[in-house]
Amino acid sequence: MKVQILGTGCPKCNKLAANAQEAIERAGIEAEVVKITDINEIADFGVAFTPGLAVDGEIKASGKLLTVEQIVKILQQA
Repeated sequence: MKVQILGTGCPKCNKLAANAQEAIERAGIEAEVVKITDINEIADFGVAFTPGLAVDGEIKASGKLLTVEQIVKILQQA
């Protein structure tokens, strides 16, 4: 599983990446966290507001900082 964090490196984007890593550990799944910081790549996902979260290339959230618990739910459904 690939968890993609879409953002330019702002504090919310960095916090989302940290929350995603913690969610992966809590969920006990094997996943890779990839940060996508290029504006053009972010736009290719259709994300207008960062931070964004994608799982295996599918956007799950954008424009908000998800909690660890919210990300765990997303990962369990993926």
